Amino acid sequence: MSDIEAPVADHSQRDLRAAAAGFQTPSLVKSLGQAATSLGGFLVACTAMYLTIGISLLITAVLALVAAGFLVRVFIIQHDCGHGSFFKSRRANHAMGLLCGLLTLAPYASWRRQHAGHHGVWNDLERRHSGADIYSSCLTVAEYHALSPWRRRLYRFARHPLVANVLLPPLVFILLFRVPFDMPKAWRRERRGVYATDAALVAVIVGLGLLVGFGHVAAVQLSVMVPASIIGVWLFSVQHRFEHTHWAERGKWRFGDAALLGSSYLRLPRVLQWFTGNIGFHHIHHLDPRIPNYRLQACHDANPVLRTGPSLTLWSGLVQWRFALWDEVRGRMVSFKSAGTGAP
Repeated sequence: MSDIEAPVADHSQRDLRAAAAGFQTPSLVKSLGQAATSLGGFLVACTAMYLTIGISLLITAVLALVAAGFLVRVFIIQHDCGHGSFFKSRRANHAMGLLCGLLTLAPYASWRRQHAGHHGVWNDLERRHSGADIYSSCLTVAEYHALSPWRRRLYRFARHPLVANVLLPPLVFILLFRVPFDMPKAWRRERRGVYATDAALVAVIVGLGLLVGFGHVAAVQLSVMVPASIIGVWLFSVQHRFEHTHWAERGKWRFGDAALLGSSYLRLPRVLQWFTGNIGFHHIHHLDPRIPNYRLQACHDANPVLRTGPSLTLWSGLVQWRFALWDEVRGRMVSFKSAGTGAP
């Protein structure tokens, strides 16, 4: 057992959940204030981009990064709404989630249901679906070596940092989310939600295009969505797949261990913590998804037992892409090279 596992094992799963339960109640004032600053900041930044795009491309590019930061924060609100933690009212969460989904291009109903599935199986070797989610799941070293040569090459290609962290995120948000490509037919409501989101987006794009020009719309929205999606997907990835994460042996998955040992605490500079909506406290979020993002730090600071898991800094998080396979012998994630594949 590693040094970071012992403190968690000394506490029951009930004790761990009880430590977090007192931070579940959302504050209407804080939620409305966060919605106003996040959605308002995003819309103001985008408006400024439209006003400056014909004057200075440098200013527009800087504003695009600011807008991308606000869009990440909007997605965190959508994320909270999906867990029913942003407002006390279910209808209010649903309405805000739908609105955020239009800005993030992630259809709210389908994203919410798929994300709920992630919370049920993450870091469980027995229940994971190998290859279905390249950002939180993985193959074991033995499973990788059992693949045919061309499938091993395909697996490595999909997890190359330029592919997984730069090319795929914008494609997922801009293109793949436009169709219910991976949803069961029984998800009728979620499928309708995808098409309703698409229809609303078409209406908004046509309206903006007629007002300011379709070229400007494409330039502004793509320059915001591309970095925002890359940042958002990187955050999700580094908080689940890192060198010293915890994957439970088959049949031995425990909720508390998976939360505090299988999700990272990403310690970000204050300004980045604000733009990412405290999602760096991801171990707390997995322990209790009903805690609003603006209460995660308070929960973390108030409970020493919740501060015993693995932590990463911004700089150490940037190199975690190398760890792509779970080594059941060494009990940690390893790189392809370390696994003896001859790949970087």
